[in-house]
Amino acid sequence: MPQVALHTRLKPGREAEYDAVHAVIPPELDAALRAAGVRGWRIWRSGRDLFHLVDVDDYAAMRAALRDHPANVPWQARMAELLEVEDDYSGADTGVPLVWALPAQAAGSS
Repeated sequence: MPQVALHTRLKPGREAEYDAVHAVIPPELDAALRAAGVRGWRIWRSGRDLFHLVDVDDYAAMRAALRDHPANVPWQARMAELLEVEDDYSGADTGVPLVWALPAQAAGSS
C-alpha cells in the first residue's frame, strides 16, 4: 500500500480546537476519502506541528477527486482557519520525501 507523509502547522493557539474538530470527522468526508482511494489517515501532533501518514492508492488522483468535492470544500475551509498555510488543492503536492527507512528483516533472519 503506497503511503504519503505530510507536514502541516497550526496557527498559534489553535491546538485544542484542531484536536476537537478532528474528534469526529463528518461521515460524508469519511466516505469521500474512502471513495478517493484512502485506506487510512493518521495524524500526530507535536505542539503546532502536524505529521500525517496517508495510506492511499494514488495520492495525486485522491487530491484531484477531492479538490471540488462537496464534502471536502467546507472541511478545507474549516482547516484554513486553523492552519498556517491552507491547502487549496491547486498545487502538485507530493508529500514529504522519504529519506530513510529501516529495511524489513528477511524471513528466517535473526
